[in-house]
Amino acid sequence: MKGSPKAVLFDFGRVISAPKPASLFESYERDLKLPLGCLNRIMFDDPAWEDTLLGRRSLDEYWAIIGTRLGLRDAEAVAAFRARYDADERPNTPVITMIHNLYGRVGLAILSNAPRGLSAWLERWGILSLFDAVICSAEEGVRKPWKEAYRLTLERLRVSPREALFVDDTGENVEAAEVLGIASHLYQNPTGLRQFLQTHGLNPLPSRNF
Repeated sequence: MKGSPKAVLFDFGRVISAPKPASLFESYERDLKLPLGCLNRIMFDDPAWEDTLLGRRSLDEYWAIIGTRLGLRDAEAVAAFRARYDADERPNTPVITMIHNLYGRVGLAILSNAPRGLSAWLERWGILSLFDAVICSAEEGVRKPWKEAYRLTLERLRVSPREALFVDDTGENVEAAEVLGIASHLYQNPTGLRQFLQTHGLNPLPSRNF
């Protein structure tokens, strides 16, 4: 990449939102009387999740299907577990602080495989206004690691692949971005992200000149 980047693309889940600890999933499984280690497989390996990510099903339809798979007996039980699961989602404060410090210096986007309603979620967390583009797979009909998802995001930001950085916690999504010529980072922790940004000429720390 020649010069400083003009834009940074961020994944949402487990990057902007904080990764949920294994202990939390274990508590779900105990309460649901499920074998330990099976919840993510039940919820996210089901074809209904792929349909939801591509906008073919609503979240309400998804939870109605997956609630049965989880052993929840009626709509009230499904609604209660769904509310609990959503309430346990937390902002990843160190990453959001870096995004605040980048705001106004480069274009910022979210590129997420997510159900409809991502922008409303960002609004509740008070961070929607930080982003120049929010690409939600269910609303656009394309998802990572499809090349169309990255190209659409770059088009919305009006930058080329060589002018952008990409951050995601999934290896295949990072690899797909790099194939397109986007310098990318496999997110594991805030320290690694900060070092990646600094390596590419962006200081995500507060500055007197910002």
